[in-house]
Amino acid sequence: QVQLVESGGGLVQPGGSLRLSCAAAGVIFSIENMAWHRQAPGKQRELVAAIGSVVPYYADSVQGRFTIYRDSAKNTVYLQMNSLKPEDTAVYSCQIVTARATYWGQGTQVTVSS
Repeated sequence: QVQLVESGGGLVQPGGSLRLSCAAAGVIFSIENMAWHRQAPGKQRELVAAIGSVVPYYADSVQGRFTIYRDSAKNTVYLQMNSLKPEDTAVYSCQIVTARATYWGQGTQVTVSS
């Protein structure tokens, strides 16, 4: 059984940086896409960034500030978040899509506040 283990969330001041990690524990085959989503209180979940076989996707709100990258050997996806803003505050969840199934992490809280 595959589980996604996330880490790296926390409290940071505006302008600061955080790096989120999501590692797939267990045997996983044919990864097609890896992504990060977030959900702020009272808002719908939104796709923040995704990486597959082509150019990474970024939401307009994070373009130029966030970077998604992967370590295929470790089945791990990262989200480097720079120049954080209070509006980036949310629960961030990773997603891994394979040919057979879609997996989700448990979510990690990111709070940007002074």
